[in-house]
Amino acid sequence: MDFTRDESQDAVAEVVVSLLERESARDIALWPIFSGSGLLAVPLPERFGGDEMGLLEVSAMLTELATDAVQIPALSTLAFGVLPLLAIGVPDAVAEQVFPAVADGAVLTAALHEAGSPFTVKPETVAVADGDAVRITGNKVAVPYADTARWILVPTDAGIAVIDGDAPGITKTASPTSDGVPEFSLRFEDVRIPAGQLLPDGIAELHRFALAGIGAVADGLLKGVIALTAEHVRTRQQFGRPLAEFQAVAQQIADVYVVSRTLHAAAASANWALAQDSDNAEHRERTEDDLDVLAYTVASELPAAMQKCHHLHGGLGVDMTHPLHRYYSQAKDIARWLGGESFRLDRLGARCSSN
Repeated sequence: MDFTRDESQDAVAEVVVSLLERESARDIALWPIFSGSGLLAVPLPERFGGDEMGLLEVSAMLTELATDAVQIPALSTLAFGVLPLLAIGVPDAVAEQVFPAVADGAVLTAALHEAGSPFTVKPETVAVADGDAVRITGNKVAVPYADTARWILVPTDAGIAVIDGDAPGITKTASPTSDGVPEFSLRFEDVRIPAGQLLPDGIAELHRFALAGIGAVADGLLKGVIALTAEHVRTRQQFGRPLAEFQAVAQQIADVYVVSRTLHAAAASANWALAQDSDNAEHRERTEDDLDVLAYTVASELPAAMQKCHHLHGGLGVDMTHPLHRYYSQAKDIARWLGGESFRLDRLGARCSSN
């Protein structure tokens, strides 16, 4: 196993870094510029104008964006949308609608959670056949960018439904977030879709790519906040000395660095394993293990590391004009999406006991 980035991953990362050096926006105002750069086409099939790259290139992109705490729907569109659709396989009629639109800047998202059930594996949302169509009924929570999403991937008891974001029968109720990114609870009441837009047996793939993408984002957030905090303690003086020269401060930033390297290793391992094209049962089991370890590491370690960096910034950490809050708030939201530390530990423990 070699987790070193190859030339294609480096090239994607360099395009992101170059874009962020030219542009000052770090929120949704960046999205048209980002989509216009061609980065959304990285994983798309060549016949739709894409580069046919895969998870590792997308992960490199997400990590670089998160290193600067950028808040755009790249995670939801690519890791919750495009990559799972490519892995599951979609009919040509669906692919011809979705993929060219993504290349032009369309937002995708996924309804991963139901009330009390993050990353639900047995959805209570139901899909009922109705001639050449399917009717979807149920409730979902914590769906990012549902207000602007062109399509929403909705896990049901019969597979993944690809639903038009503006389809009749969808009620969207805004819910609060830490980072201010739009998020909604959704009610589907007999939402009618063509039968070809219900993809059987796709929930596991959706969850795998979503976890891998979240891990890549978490890796970037912690990398970025360490650089921000290290510069602060290097230049901020107290009692005539830089904060970094105080032993307690040096020990705390060192602890965060250790967490960062651990999280990076977990993210790299899980993304590498998932990116391998293998039907080997042992490899797939190993991949599931790596993803569960990654999810637990993010949920348990990322918020605590952010809290420590916040402490090292002192009162400056609560200043909304300082970029620290963009890292901390994103970390809190993705940890919430994962279900929190206890939930992830229970899932990891269940996997260990079953093995």
